[in-house]
Amino acid sequence: MTVAQLIAALQQMPAQAVVLIEGDAGYSLVGGLDFEQNGNGVPDEVILQPSMEDD
Repeated sequence: MTVAQLIAALQQMPAQAVVLIEGDAGYSLVGGLDFEQNGNGVPDEVILQPSMEDD
């Protein structure tokens, strides 16, 4: 999924909904994101980071 596809999908969701990420221990709120710039033909990456607060 690209950033444009993610934005389009999120625009279809209710604005008040929270965003969760699934992991080995269940679901966590998304607490932030990181950007990884790559080279040599490898696509750049946006990495969703889980919230470190109690859910």
